[in-house]
Amino acid sequence: MGEERIKDFRAAECPAWRWSREGEWREVAEVVVVEQPVTIYLNGQELITLLCTPEYLEDLAVGFLAGEGFLTLPQDLESVSADYQKGQVWVSAARQDLLTSGTFLKRYLSTGCGKGTGFYSFDDARRLKPLAKSLRVSPLEVLALVQRLQECSQLFRATGGVHSGALGKGEELAVFREDLGRHNAVDKIIGCCWRQKIEARQYMLAVSGRVASEILLKAAKAGIEVLVSCSAPTRLAVEWAQQLGITLIGFVRGGRFNVYTHPERIEGCSRRE
Repeated sequence: MGEERIKDFRAAECPAWRWSREGEWREVAEVVVVEQPVTIYLNGQELITLLCTPEYLEDLAVGFLAGEGFLTLPQDLESVSADYQKGQVWVSAARQDLLTSGTFLKRYLSTGCGKGTGFYSFDDARRLKPLAKSLRVSPLEVLALVQRLQECSQLFRATGGVHSGALGKGEELAVFREDLGRHNAVDKIIGCCWRQKIEARQYMLAVSGRVASEILLKAAKAGIEVLVSCSAPTRLAVEWAQQLGITLIGFVRGGRFNVYTHPERIEGCSRRE
């Protein structure tokens, strides 16, 4: 079963009983998002089971492995295949020491909704080099990207049960993904970039939910210079964005937004670092 066909199974109807302010009950058919466990195998060994929407599983696996440090360069990836019925993804990587490295099974508690899980250490933030400042965008391009994010969020409008992410610049959209949580949506975007050889650093990344430190690190590892959210960042995300040279933007709504770090990438921003 291919990726295009599996999209039909992202949502399903279920009966519900709706109560109104008038004290009336009514039986309705509600649409809910489909949640599926998916197990990732790396070089033949079971690594982790994620809970996600049942589409773009190859992108999810590659993006997760890249974000957690199991894959460091696109050439590390040899092959990826998925069984959508069984919920399994097999990834082959050139490096043979991946599962015996010090990273494996060093877990920390994630703040992520949608059962976000991470393996990497907080030392990742100290090991990463600050990003170059090669991208410059206008305020209108920031607003336009978030508008495109909202326009494409069809599964959210149908179910109200997912987060979304968009990689693009202004109205130009390179990749869009939805999933149960922000982590999976971002992983699917990064995995798509790896598999389709899209240069993520040329674009902004917009997410529908808050920016916590894990999302910030995923963006940094992908070389994304501008991270945009419809919601709030955490204090640690702001600190790491400042350290890693990322322009962090939040509360994009109602035709306005806040720039928390490195405003020099935003045209006309008077604040200086």
